[in-house]
Amino acid sequence: MDQQQQIVRRIVTGHNKEGKAIILSDAVAGRTYMIGGPNGAKFHEVWTTGQSPALIDSVSGEPDETSLVLAPPKGGTRIRVIDFPPEGDEIRNLTKDEAGKTFKSMGGEDASKAGQGAPHPLMHRTATIDYGIVLEGEMTLIVDQGEVNIKAGDIIIQRGTNHAWANRSGKSCRMAFILLDGQFTGELL
Repeated sequence: MDQQQQIVRRIVTGHNKEGKAIILSDAVAGRTYMIGGPNGAKFHEVWTTGQSPALIDSVSGEPDETSLVLAPPKGGTRIRVIDFPPEGDEIRNLTKDEAGKTFKSMGGEDASKAGQGAPHPLMHRTATIDYGIVLEGEMTLIVDQGEVNIKAGDIIIQRGTNHAWANRSGKSCRMAFILLDGQFTGELL
């Protein structure tokens, strides 16, 4: 991935005083976070809504957040782009405690499902519907009982299942994720 591809451009629209559609901003997504150190994944936080249906008004922005948060707000949505470097031994050899600390750094300490017999140390589960779109590269989606290789153009509908992402391709992978707050039914709690 070259330098130009590493940025995420975000164009936000709104309305002027007369109710006409306008471009409010056209800039690089302002919040990025490195998770897992300098060789870890880079999260580009693009936009968040605080509720659904989302309120549409003239010019208000997204809810104010000052840190990376794994899941969307309760009743809300989130879109992010993640650049996944090739997975190395520092990921494959994470302990349960180290994996838990990684998710805690994203405000998702309860999401970590790593442990004895887990197919990957970064297994996690959230009460969300996630649409994952591979923009560039290849990735492996790992679930409790199976895995699938995905490539640019593929779309994953991730329905609150325990999963992990592994980049075994040897090259960077960029994915976009749209996360919708959800609720588990009784049989899945």
